[in-house]
Amino acid sequence: MIGDIVTVTVDRPLGSFHPEYKDMYYPVNYGYIEGIMAPDGEEQDAYILGVSEPVQKFTGRVIAVVHRADDVEEKWVVCPEGMTFTAEEIMEQIRFQEQYYQSEIIM
Repeated sequence: MIGDIVTVTVDRPLGSFHPEYKDMYYPVNYGYIEGIMAPDGEEQDAYILGVSEPVQKFTGRVIAVVHRADDVEEKWVVCPEGMTFTAEEIMEQIRFQEQYYQSEIIM
């Protein structure tokens, strides 16, 4: 899937808070890819990096996978075509949520 173009439907836009964990702020857009099922039985989740405003949908390239050693699902990292981030830059932007897991960035 790395390198694929996907469309993410954003259900937690940049600047919003998690619906259950009210103190978890989303500094990036976060959503799911319709029609691609993840191991948790839900649609595949994705972080959107490189977009500095809240969006409802976003089409971009998968540049990395966040593998969680202590969870059944992985998260995809999507960004605008031609934009890149290092593994360290990705983790810096998604740490707000990944700090609760044993995560590694696969590129």
